[in-house]
Amino acid sequence: MKATGVQEQPLKAGYKAARFGFLAALLLSLAINLLMLTSPLFMLQVYDRVLSSRSVPTLVALFVLIVVLYSGMAVFEFLRTRVLSRIAHGVDAKVAPELFQHWLQKSAGGLSPGYRPLSDLSALRSFLSSPYLTAFFDLPWSPIYLFVIFVLHPYLGYLSIAGALVVAVLALLNEWATGRTMGEASQLEITENRFSDEAQRNADSVLSMGMSLNAAKAWMKQRVESLAKAQAAGERAEVFAAASKVFRMFLQSAMLALAAYLVIQQQLSPGAIIAASILSGKALGPIDQLIGGWKQIRRARLANKRLNDYLAQPLPMNLEPPVALPKPTGQLGLNQVSKYAPNARTSGNARMILQGMTFDLQPGDGLGVIGPSASGKTTLARLLVGLWMPDQGHLRIDGATYQQWGREHIGPHVGYLPQSFEFMPGSIAQNISRFEPDAKDEDVVAAAQLAGVHQMILSFPQGYATIVDAAVSPLTGGQRQRIALARAVYRMPRLVVLDEPNSNLDVEGDEALSHAIAALRAQGSVVIVMAHRPSAISAVDKILMLKDGRMTDFGLKQDVINRVAQAAQAAQSPKPGTVPLLQRVPAA
Repeated sequence: MKATGVQEQPLKAGYKAARFGFLAALLLSLAINLLMLTSPLFMLQVYDRVLSSRSVPTLVALFVLIVVLYSGMAVFEFLRTRVLSRIAHGVDAKVAPELFQHWLQKSAGGLSPGYRPLSDLSALRSFLSSPYLTAFFDLPWSPIYLFVIFVLHPYLGYLSIAGALVVAVLALLNEWATGRTMGEASQLEITENRFSDEAQRNADSVLSMGMSLNAAKAWMKQRVESLAKAQAAGERAEVFAAASKVFRMFLQSAMLALAAYLVIQQQLSPGAIIAASILSGKALGPIDQLIGGWKQIRRARLANKRLNDYLAQPLPMNLEPPVALPKPTGQLGLNQVSKYAPNARTSGNARMILQGMTFDLQPGDGLGVIGPSASGKTTLARLLVGLWMPDQGHLRIDGATYQQWGREHIGPHVGYLPQSFEFMPGSIAQNISRFEPDAKDEDVVAAAQLAGVHQMILSFPQGYATIVDAAVSPLTGGQRQRIALARAVYRMPRLVVLDEPNSNLDVEGDEALSHAIAALRAQGSVVIVMAHRPSAISAVDKILMLKDGRMTDFGLKQDVINRVAQAAQAAQSPKPGTVPLLQRVPAA
């Protein structure tokens, strides 16, 4: 039995796993910042001791000491950089697998999340290994430098504190001036990327119908808005970055002037002039660096927030079940299953696209689902394979809901051929085997033979090793659909759902499809076919008729055909597309 406790959010788990790395980086930062005192202390000793005593041995001894100290600082810097790099990759490795699953599940059934969470993860990983994060580790040690300046002279300390307050105010003003605009720019960038992705996915339609210029103009309008917001935020940040940099340079000069005055008044040694100037620069350096990299820091903060919010949203279906169930036999039952249009209830448009679906199928049954366009066939297909969850009622396989099965546990026992599909970049064999790392060749060939594409695949120069990446695929529409059918029937799944499986098939392909359906049923699989063409349901034994999201008839194929024919004859007005289709269906 699997643990049933609440699983920790992966981003938080990634940070938690890296806590010792962060602690190590903090301790290394302590050592580095202490060793940064080497330069001002060396200058102080040279001016106050070596020059006054003209002692060469003292100078040599001091020089050897700083060589040792700087060497140690270089080692600590290297270790801190390495630790932060390992933290960045560790967090990525912890988050990426589950984030990818979230992205896939929330994109299921045509529901695009409208944003690229993997890009946000890349931005966060880059920040975790960037110099801007080290500035946060260096920032707590600025008070140490200020304390040392106070030790040199209180007036110098007061001036340094005043300077630090001015730089801090500049940082807060920077956040106030750029925060909202940067967030708006980020949202506009997401919208722009979504438009460009959809345009690229539909390039055939866009180009063939002369839409490319219009699409480019629409995309450029969104891009200009996005860039304008980003530019506005960037320009504001540049003002504060420049002001901070110039002020820090001014502060160093002011420190020199004040220190020189104190030397004239014999309240300070000459060596303290250089030491105070270096220390003030070290104290304000992290703040100045954070202001200079505020755009990247803000982007990382937004990415972190979006990822947290995204991963906090519950998945429609768990990957692993709380209890591992035995392999399904294929018994399927729907009880008053209804489904609202995606996001309908949250947008106030509670339109139900499927309602009151109740029927049962036993292993070996073949069901043809018939209905006009927009009757709910595709919605039913997505519910049957677990892409969408019912908003009302229950759908069960062997008595268990999809949530009880777990997606990774039930998935290998489900075959699905959607209306619109794509292959993942890889070979034909990889796509048929669903990218199983240990797939057996005989299972791949058996699936291809069942779908009637084995000889066709062998006709390609590379055979099953042929790459079917969308950019270089040699396949026609019908060939792609038949290979997708082979993927759906791989290893004889217990439930197979085919949505318009012969939309691109010729007569030979139709025959292969009917043979595959019959073979699957003979092996005890439940096969459900959403169809417009009669050949697609020639090998099923039951019919379900849909209209406006409701089940109008269900039963043995011949019984349904007879009832529809009688109703049409009585009304003397056949329903368009329904009676002609059923009348052309051969008896099972």
